[in-house]
Amino acid sequence: MKLLYSLIFLFLWDSTIPKVNQKVIEYVDKVVGKRVARGECWDLAAAALDHAGAYLDRSSQKTIYIFGRELNPEKDKIFPGDIIQIENLKMEYTVGNMIYTENMTHHTAIIYEVLGPDHYKIAHQNTSFSGKKVGISELNLEHVKKGEIIYYRPFKK
Repeated sequence: MKLLYSLIFLFLWDSTIPKVNQKVIEYVDKVVGKRVARGECWDLAAAALDHAGAYLDRSSQKTIYIFGRELNPEKDKIFPGDIIQIENLKMEYTVGNMIYTENMTHHTAIIYEVLGPDHYKIAHQNTSFSGKKVGISELNLEHVKKGEIIYYRPFKK
């Protein structure tokens, strides 16, 4: 049933990715496996937005960064190239007989691919699996127990 739901979602989903988002993904494709700037998570988003000629509010760096127009994922379509800011996220999931827990207290990532509703591949760095280099991993929001994700749509300066 979940597969059928995902196929229907992908069929109905408008696949017209905004031009600025396309430029963000173009940049990510160039830097996968490489370190961007200092290797901090937000450095990837900042460099990708710069490459795309997109807006970045650097005035709020001591709290939450502003990477574009804030989205409501319940109403707005999420596209590759959208930026997410993760705050105090705790995820828990089971594989076989093992229960895994992941925590992200303050992390920035780029939606790299939309796999289905609330299920993404994300590009990010400064992680346990890729270190200070850009890597791609899955983020399945069905596993979220607590925390917040803020979605942003990049737009031209």
